[in-house]
Amino acid sequence: MSSKNKTTWFCSSCGCESSKWMGRCPSCGEWNTMVEAPSESSRGASRHNASSESAPRRLSEIDYAGEQRILLSNPELDRILGGGIVPGSLVLLAGEPGIGKSTMSLQIPLQAADLKTLYVSGEESARQVKMRAERLGGDVSGCIIYCETSIDSIISQAQKIQPSLMIVDSVQTMYCEAVESTAGSVSQIKEVTSRLLRFAKESGVPVILIGHITKDGYIAGPKVLEHIVDVVLQFEGENRGSYRILRSIKNRFGSTSELAVFEMTGSGLRAVANPSELLVPMHGQGLSGTAVCAMLDGTRAFLFEVQALVSSAVYGTAQRSATGFDTRRLNMLLAVLEKRAGFRLGAKDVFLNMAGGLKISDPACDLAVIAAILSSNFDYCIPSDVCFAAEVGLSGEIRPVSQTDRRIVEASRLGFRKIYISGFSQKLEKVEGIEQIRVADVAELVKKLFG
Repeated sequence: MSSKNKTTWFCSSCGCESSKWMGRCPSCGEWNTMVEAPSESSRGASRHNASSESAPRRLSEIDYAGEQRILLSNPELDRILGGGIVPGSLVLLAGEPGIGKSTMSLQIPLQAADLKTLYVSGEESARQVKMRAERLGGDVSGCIIYCETSIDSIISQAQKIQPSLMIVDSVQTMYCEAVESTAGSVSQIKEVTSRLLRFAKESGVPVILIGHITKDGYIAGPKVLEHIVDVVLQFEGENRGSYRILRSIKNRFGSTSELAVFEMTGSGLRAVANPSELLVPMHGQGLSGTAVCAMLDGTRAFLFEVQALVSSAVYGTAQRSATGFDTRRLNMLLAVLEKRAGFRLGAKDVFLNMAGGLKISDPACDLAVIAAILSSNFDYCIPSDVCFAAEVGLSGEIRPVSQTDRRIVEASRLGFRKIYISGFSQKLEKVEGIEQIRVADVAELVKKLFG
């Protein structure tokens, strides 16, 4: 057997390679994750890296005059990429079915008509893409449609056309003839991505690759897929809701502390420049169980509404349900309220919801969650000009959070008059129009908020 036909084994979870099959991966410890692939495909990226430079050079000798980024005529997308897409980069855009991946990828060439874009579709026919383009609107003069699933044909056409940008929808539908497995398999995804990476680096054409999400919320395919690409962007949000969050998970050319908010409309995704104005309360006065949190996600501060409902348990065991918030953290906060503040909520159902379909992980949301729960339990309405920004510890103390000053400025800009923060926060400058109320523990919060 020639060396070209030799195969190797690699872990579909972490990408660890082996010359023989093993039941357990020696790198990550996962069982039954070793899959077979041609050895040439597993060394594809290494071959490119070895041939891209003629000889080793000192870092000081490398001439770097600044990479000229390509603007996509979408301010929010350009910002999350770090100021535009870098030539020769490979960007993975992932998300659940129906979240807006294909819509976003087609809007890019329609909005940036000056870019010569090659749009490769492996899931739709040319007529279907045309119908969707007419619904989205925009200039179609700079977009070239190519419906194909063979990666060899795609790269061959791209080398002839020499586009300014290439979009591939999606990696799960592409296949390489050198790999003897079906499209979407681990071997195919790894080989297709490696081929696209080599093409992007050699030609300087940036490639946007669309990827699917599994039912567990992870990017479909081997974990090595995320290691190969330069940038990983992931859509979050409920398909039935109108708002989508595009979050940067990995970015070799910029910060990963960025996110962009979009609204799904009849004419495609619309960038939301100021999310706070859409996520603050949209109801009348006098409703209990609501509180506003000043959250910081990445480098962007915005405010959103936390909704809670506390009622007597109909069945023997009380229910605990949270949408957009970690249920385990909700149970922890309820235990703090019972142990440290004396509120007996063990026999009551507690339902929690983050408005707008957002998934919140910022610990500054803790104080707003407790305030909303107590508001519903007392059936007392928190004034609409009050917001919260602090973490709650296991001993009931109110802990400070990062960049509190930015949260206060954002709350003041939106017309809030009071903000509850940790009593242990460093001394902050006063912001005109808003009062900073410091609380040291949950008992002090109840006393100041509910009297």
